[in-house]
Amino acid sequence: MNSLRFVVRQSLPQLRHIHKCVVSQQAETVVAAASADQMTIPVPEGVDKPVSEKIDKIAKDITALNLIEVAELSSLLKKRLNLPDAPVMPVGGFAVAAKSEEDEEEAVPKQVQTSFTVKLTKFDEGQKVALIKEIKNLIPGTNLVQAKKFVESIPVVVKEDLSKDDAEKLKEAITKVGGIVEIV
Repeated sequence: MNSLRFVVRQSLPQLRHIHKCVVSQQAETVVAAASADQMTIPVPEGVDKPVSEKIDKIAKDITALNLIEVAELSSLLKKRLNLPDAPVMPVGGFAVAAKSEEDEEEAVPKQVQTSFTVKLTKFDEGQKVALIKEIKNLIPGTNLVQAKKFVESIPVVVKEDLSKDDAEKLKEAITKVGGIVEIV
């Protein structure tokens, strides 16, 4: 009731302006509703997209066929759609066979060695004690007796699965105390 009194008190141009605002607001609401109907919500990943009933029925019928019926269906579709017979070998099969050995060697990337093994092969008899102490420090959980047996049982692997930098550092440390090391 109060809104009617307010409208009556206003002048005619103001009433027209209010009417235009209301009409434009209603039109925007209708357009927004229409565009919302046309928009589809995307299907989340991992969920199958909805399929039409016609396609779903065809798929169910095909999966119910046995091998002989599938072969007949395949030949019928090839006739109706004018499809050539599929080759027995994949298309790239002939091209691969035609390559020479040189091309194959170039195509195969060279493998970069990422893990190295440090192997003690020889040692200087004059620095045997220093080498034993160094091996004791390098191999955790080793006492002097175990380190002595380790050094005397050459050739022996000191450490495996090392990076190149770690293997070089280990080689340098053992070489300083009279050991001869190979990095494999």
